[in-house]
Amino acid sequence: MAQTAKQPRELKNIGYEIFIGLLSILSILNLVLQIVFQDASMDTVVLVMNALFMPIFLGDFLYRLFTAKSRSGYFFRNFGWADLLSSLPFAHFKILRVFRLWRVIRLMRNFGLRNLVREFVADRAGNALLTVVFLVFCVLEFGALAVLSAERSSPDANITNASDAIWWAYVTITTVGYGDQFPVTNAGRLVGVLVMTAGVGLFGTLSGYLANTFLTPPKPKEEKPASETPDDPKARLAELRRMIEAQEQSTAEIKAKLAEIGELL
Repeated sequence: MAQTAKQPRELKNIGYEIFIGLLSILSILNLVLQIVFQDASMDTVVLVMNALFMPIFLGDFLYRLFTAKSRSGYFFRNFGWADLLSSLPFAHFKILRVFRLWRVIRLMRNFGLRNLVREFVADRAGNALLTVVFLVFCVLEFGALAVLSAERSSPDANITNASDAIWWAYVTITTVGYGDQFPVTNAGRLVGVLVMTAGVGLFGTLSGYLANTFLTPPKPKEEKPASETPDDPKARLAELRRMIEAQEQSTAEIKAKLAEIGELL
C-alpha cells in the first residue's frame, strides 16, 4: 500500500475511532439534556448512562497512552490530560470530551475519506460489533427517556422512575420481556414497539457476528510467491547466487547428456 494510504500511528482501528467519536457526541449531548430536563427521573437516566460511558473513556485513555509513540507527547501535546480528566466522575470535566472528538475528526480527515471507507469495509465484522454496542446505548437511553415521558401522565403507570425505565428498556431490547414493567399508554406502547424492533435487529446482528467469529475457519497463511525477491540487499544477493548456481548445475547436466548422446552417435 502506498505511504499516503497507511494509517497514521495515532489513528487506531477505523471502527474503533468512529465508535469513540460517536460516544463522545452522545456524552456531550447528555450534558445538554441534564440542563434541559426538569424531571428528576429523566435526569437520573442520563446520569446512569454517563456512568456507563466512564470506564469506556478511561480504557480509551489508557489504550492511547500505552500505544502512543511518545507518552509525554500524547499526554501534554495531544490532550491526553483532557482525556484523563473527562474520564473521571466529575461533572465539570465531562465537557473536555470535546477534545477527544476533535482529535478523532482531525485524524480521520488526515487519513482521507476513501481510505476510511476502504478500511471500514475491510473489517466489516469488527465494525458491526462496535456499531451494535453504540446503538444499544442509544436505544437503552432514549427508550428509557421516551417511556418515562409517555407514562408519567398516566395514574396507572408502573414505569415511574429511572430504575423502572432502564430495566424495562434493557429487557425489551434483549426481547426477554419479563412483564414486571410495561407501558399502559398508547404512546408508551408505541415506544415499546420501536424498542422491540430495534432490539431484534441489534441482537440479530450480534448473533451473526458471534457466529461468524466462532464458526468461520481460520484463513490459511498466504505463502510468499517464489518470484518475489526479499527487500534486504544481502538476502537478495544470496538469492541471486543460488539462482546462478542452480542454472550452472542445470547447464552442466545438459552438457553431460549431450556428451553421452555424442558418444552413442
